[in-house]
Amino acid sequence: MKALTFRGGVHPRYNKDRTAGVKTALLAPPNEVVIPMTQHIGAPAKPVVEAGAQVLVGQVVGEPVGFVSAFIHSSVSGKVKAVEPRPSMSGVPAMSVVIENDSQDSAAPMKGRGENWGKASKDELKELVRRGGLVGMGGAAFPTHVKLSPPPDKGIDTVILNGAECEPFLTSDHRLMLERPKAVVEGCRIAMAILGAAQGVIGIEANKLDAIGAMTEAVKGTSIRVQPLEIKYPQGAEKQLIDAILGREVPSGGLPMDARVVVQNVGTAAAIADAVIDGKPLYERVVTVTGSAIKEAKNLIVRVGTPVTHIVEACGGVSGELGKLICGGPMMGNAQHTDLVPVTKGTSGLLFLCPAEVDTRPADPCIRCGRCVRACPMRLMPTELAKLSAVGRTSESEAFGILDCIECGSCSYECPSRLPLVQEIRLGKSAIHAARRKQSKK
Repeated sequence: MKALTFRGGVHPRYNKDRTAGVKTALLAPPNEVVIPMTQHIGAPAKPVVEAGAQVLVGQVVGEPVGFVSAFIHSSVSGKVKAVEPRPSMSGVPAMSVVIENDSQDSAAPMKGRGENWGKASKDELKELVRRGGLVGMGGAAFPTHVKLSPPPDKGIDTVILNGAECEPFLTSDHRLMLERPKAVVEGCRIAMAILGAAQGVIGIEANKLDAIGAMTEAVKGTSIRVQPLEIKYPQGAEKQLIDAILGREVPSGGLPMDARVVVQNVGTAAAIADAVIDGKPLYERVVTVTGSAIKEAKNLIVRVGTPVTHIVEACGGVSGELGKLICGGPMMGNAQHTDLVPVTKGTSGLLFLCPAEVDTRPADPCIRCGRCVRACPMRLMPTELAKLSAVGRTSESEAFGILDCIECGSCSYECPSRLPLVQEIRLGKSAIHAARRKQSKK
């Protein structure tokens, strides 16, 4: 089958060899977990436990505030030590529930619909997803129940699962498709049932032939197909997946549902199956730990709230001096200023780079080469948007389509002058959103 793709994009070195063939291992939980209330896009969850309370694995410790929010669950059993702001991977302290692990792993009652989930109503299935605290596990962490609740007039006809995993270094989705293909397919079927979608498509980059084979076998007898995709970044972005697989364009300022599509990560699909069939909430996930500065690269099942320091110890420690720690991949991940931050639902990987791999040279002037324009998968002009953002001309940058930027980093990667294009654009988008909030309050 021909590998499909989209216009634009870049071809970074993928550096997946260290972990692509490494089976996922279970990481023993730490003595203490720090569970942030901000693990999703939308309103932070509200803590519902106090210091001194005893909690169980899977027990709710944070309740959503509003529709675009998510439940937060304890990942260990034990005693709540504190409910207070702690460092988080977002870069700012987040209200967190700190739990001392009693090492008993006593679990709260978990009840799903079992294998006969097909007899449940759409609302029942959606409620199981909502109660499970599911969010997008590809990094965006958008509450899953919101994606599964489009307006009636949208008429969703297709569910696309993102198995591209185009971000360099990361292999957590790859291993999941090899080790739990049936769960991925079942999660896709559940999402299709909730949305009333007639077809499902699992997009996988062509450099994962073993995953393509495993998923092709798993979808037999269903209305889901596997679609190979060209090896290119950002092949896994929602709008690029829809363009490549279906030839549909999401309108400017619109969402995938405007193209009658809902896109979910393969990890999210497996979590949907866990929540609906077994009643298991999202309190652990697969994390790729890799990079030249970590001694033992691994794929690990990690409890939410596990400090990075605990993971580093389990991987043999850091080899030599650490140049940079990134949560996620090198293209869209966030650099961390400390390793005391905890893993969240959206943590797909931890990347440890040595100093030689970190370019700290100052940026040079733009040479007007146009490489950022050719690379942009959204057909924007990154250099112009960055300039407008830098001088605060928000109305002009909005007219030039700055809000359509998906912040993939392709422009910054291609820039020979090392300009922080995506960073300037991100600041410009933030300024526009802040101005809109201020206006709405008036």
